[in-house]
Amino acid sequence: MDTNTAEMLDCLIVGAGPGGLTAATYLMRFHRRVLVVDAGASRARWIPTSHNCPGFPMGVHGTTLLQRMREQATGYGTEIVDGCVEQLKRDKDGSFEVIAGDGRHWRARFVILATGIVDRMPALQGLPAAIDAGVVRLCAVCDGYEASDARIAVYGPVNEAVGHALFLRTFSPDVSVVPLEDERLESERERQVRDAGITVHPPADAMAFDGECAVVEFDDAEPQRFSTLYPVLGGEAQAGLAHALGARCDDNGELIVDDHQQTSVEGLYAIGDVVSALNQIAVAVGHAAIAATTVHNRLPRNFRENRASQPASAPDLPSPAP
Repeated sequence: MDTNTAEMLDCLIVGAGPGGLTAATYLMRFHRRVLVVDAGASRARWIPTSHNCPGFPMGVHGTTLLQRMREQATGYGTEIVDGCVEQLKRDKDGSFEVIAGDGRHWRARFVILATGIVDRMPALQGLPAAIDAGVVRLCAVCDGYEASDARIAVYGPVNEAVGHALFLRTFSPDVSVVPLEDERLESERERQVRDAGITVHPPADAMAFDGECAVVEFDDAEPQRFSTLYPVLGGEAQAGLAHALGARCDDNGELIVDDHQQTSVEGLYAIGDVVSALNQIAVAVGHAAIAATTVHNRLPRNFRENRASQPASAPDLPSPAP
C-alpha cells in the first residue's frame, strides 16, 4: 500500500497489542480495508508468563501471544506497518487523516485507538531481569495467584499501596507495604492494615534484584527480601491523539467510551488499557470485538459478489483452521 495514498481506508487501527490485533482480525474477516500502525511497545511484551489468558492452560509468554495474534491477523491479509502516529485530523466529511512522525499519512473513515498505557517503573537495579523472573509483577489481577503464599511487598504511595496490599491478602498471609515517601496513613487505612496483619515499612532507600528476590534497603532498618514486589506507581494513558480532538477522559487521563467503544469524538473508537476500564487482555479482546463489529455495521454495505464475477487478482481467502 502506498503510505501517502489518498485512497480511503475503512478503518485504521493505532497499536498492535492484543486489542488492536483482534480488531484487525475481525475487520479483515468482515472483508474490510484495514491498516494497523504499530509503534512496537505493547504492554503485553512485559509478561513473562500469563496463566489467566483464556485458551493457554500451561501459560503463555507475552511476546509469544503477540506473535500468534499477529500471525492470525496477517493470515487474513492485515497490513501492519511500523510507525508512530503523531496526529489525527478530522476532515469535513467526518473521516480522519492519520499522520505519522515520519510524514507518512493515511485517510480512514473510522479510527480505533489501541494505544494502551505506559507503566511507571520503580528505580530497582536489575528491573528487566526481575520482571522476567516474575519477582517484580505489574498486575495483581493477572498473576496474584502465582504469588500465593509468597512474601509480597507493594511499593508506592502509602495509602494507595495499602489498598493493593489488601487485595493481595487474598493470595498470601505475608504482605507488606513499602511507601514511596514518608507519608501518613489515613485513619481508615490504619485500621485496615491492623485488621489484615499488613506490615508497613519505612520508605525504601534502595531496591535491587539479587537473582532470586527483590532486596529493599532502608536508612534505619534491616534490609528486607521479598519474593514478589508489586509497584503501584500508575501509568500514562497513551490518549494524546484523542485528547487533541477533544475526547472525554477520566481523572487518570484514560478515555471514556460508550457501550460500543466510541469515544466522545464521532467515529473515533478506543479499546484496551487506554480506556477507563479493567486493564486485562481478555477485556481488551472484548473491547476489540465490540468496536470492530460496530465499525463494520456503520460502514456502507459490502455485499459479496459471485466469485465468478470477481477480478482474477482478487486474493484467495485463508483456509479455515482445522
